[in-house]
Amino acid sequence: MNGSTLHDRPPSSTSWRVALPHSAAAVPVARALVRSALADVEHAADSDTAELLTAELVANAVEHTPGDTPIELVVDLHPSGCQVEVHDPDPAPPGHLTRPLVEEPDPWQEHGRGLLLIRALSSSCGHRPTASGKAVWFRLAVVPAQRRPHQ
Repeated sequence: MNGSTLHDRPPSSTSWRVALPHSAAAVPVARALVRSALADVEHAADSDTAELLTAELVANAVEHTPGDTPIELVVDLHPSGCQVEVHDPDPAPPGHLTRPLVEEPDPWQEHGRGLLLIRALSSSCGHRPTASGKAVWFRLAVVPAQRRPHQ
């Protein structure tokens, strides 16, 4: 191929899967895993957004599922983008992730904006039942690299 490439993409799909503790300690571990996964293959999805949305999914799973069953984080990197899934043991669908909001979250409350962020910042999101509960996921598309002047 002649000329420069606009963005680097991983040549094929790559996946990471890890069990996380059912505690707040899972959030920074999940963020670090996503950051490392995207950096290891020099993936062109937005790492900051991926970390933020992963933290929201993991925090929701810890807060809204009872018990101490581990939560599973799955990171799939594809040439077109990445998909992050969080598996938890509760089969109930997550709030307003895929349904229109009935009312806006109160800006003065500490909680209530996580799913809104996921809906707003991901290219797509959703949930699906699993054999042991549910998986909540989001996708981010590859972001073209900025053209830089030659030095």
